[in-house]
Amino acid sequence: MATQDYAASIQGASIRVTRLDAAGNLGTDPGDSYTTSAFMRLSFTPEYEQGDEIVEKSANGVICVSYRAPDTLKRVTMELAICEPDPELTQLISGGLLLRKNTGTYAAPDRKSIGWASPAVGDDPAGFGVAIECWSFAVADGKRAATLPYFHWVFPYARLRQSGDRVIENGMIATTFEGYGLGNSLFGDGLDDRWEFPTATERPYSYARSSWAPTGRKGFYTWHGDLSATVSNGARALAVATLTTAAAHNYAVGDSVVVAGLASTFAPLNGTYTITAVPTTTTFTYTTSTSGTITSGVASGTAVVAADSRAVTDFTSEGSTTAYNMPGNIDFNEDEAIDFIIASTEDPVA
Repeated sequence: MATQDYAASIQGASIRVTRLDAAGNLGTDPGDSYTTSAFMRLSFTPEYEQGDEIVEKSANGVICVSYRAPDTLKRVTMELAICEPDPELTQLISGGLLLRKNTGTYAAPDRKSIGWASPAVGDDPAGFGVAIECWSFAVADGKRAATLPYFHWVFPYARLRQSGDRVIENGMIATTFEGYGLGNSLFGDGLDDRWEFPTATERPYSYARSSWAPTGRKGFYTWHGDLSATVSNGARALAVATLTTAAAHNYAVGDSVVVAGLASTFAPLNGTYTITAVPTTTTFTYTTSTSGTITSGVASGTAVVAADSRAVTDFTSEGSTTAYNMPGNIDFNEDEAIDFIIASTEDPVA
């Protein structure tokens, strides 16, 4: 019996870049993790330190001792090329200022990232570095593998900066980053608990087959593993159901929740729904396909939000400041809530 299906890694499916703090922990705030399939290539080269060679000769010139220590891996050199001058991904990887503008109105803001400014002269563009994950397709026997159809590549600690010429011409302007990667045990099992080999992240790179990849996504997301809670109380007013959990659930508006195990009067509340409100840390609401009053009472069941992504449609702060919290700034501190953006002076004000 074969121990593997001998699949080949073909084409890139998606890439996820996540900000690290000074210790190497993955950032989990809005604007800390960017996912996209709009990249041209991610290349890496293992770089080895050549072992010392010791040669000694006897008095007559004949070699009497010859020894060479083995070469040892010291890091990987990396290059990432993206398809477009993406300001959000560029700022995340190589510092600088993210330039944003309210393209809507003052009453109904629609803030978008429209540009980027390079790090200041003398700044370290890589800051505390990033973790890079990349997914490629697993192809066996001329087709995508039916089991574990992706390769998941993990570079737990990378320091990159922009490189190469920038040419504005009759063609696409290239955006390329280069640098190096090392191990980072604090990567652990990743942002969403999907990396099953946390000990391997002590090494500069690793890969494993996976059943999932973040395809079809582009932009900033926050991620989590499976979130499950025990339901202790249920109720419904018209079509709006409200469930109470025995402990804090960590759910957010927009999450897809699977409610199961509710019996008797509360059985109509079972199913898969989108959370519409989170009034408290132990309650959440959603709209059911049927309606009718169900009096509040003790209920027993489960509510599970599967490991998935939450899109960040906006940032918490839009104001400009002279202390920019971003890789590249000499005062950068990931743990301080300081802006890493600058807002347009032409944003609507009334």
